[in-house]
Amino acid sequence: MTYENGNPRVLLSILWIFVILNFFARDIHELGRPGMLEQMMSGTIDGVVVTDMLMLLGGIMIEIPILMTVLALLLPRGANRWANIGVGLLTMAMIVAMNLKPDLDNVFFMGIQLIALIAIVVIAWRWRCSGQAVVIRSQIRD
Repeated sequence: MTYENGNPRVLLSILWIFVILNFFARDIHELGRPGMLEQMMSGTIDGVVVTDMLMLLGGIMIEIPILMTVLALLLPRGANRWANIGVGLLTMAMIVAMNLKPDLDNVFFMGIQLIALIAIVVIAWRWRCSGQAVVIRSQIRD
């Protein structure tokens, strides 16, 4: 697979949107888990009391990838590369930290997100000054 002469800003923004959609898909999927709605209404989920501070922290954690969808399009190349690398690694750590005892569906969503985040970090790392082009090659043999 080759991605040449494309704009890495657009590709990075699209990947951030993909990561965010997977956050939301996972959260919506959790609503089908038996007892989840009752836990949400009680204010305690899996033994954790949902406080205002916890809600603020969760809001910040999702806002960072949302912000990256815009920053990937607007930041200058150098700052853009480092922001995508740093925030990509931070988001990976956040996802793993939130899923220390995951069930099967959480493992699935976490795996998808980690693959996308690795792609973000790799694309940002390989983004060089020579124009806007980024080349991603994989060796696929028939």
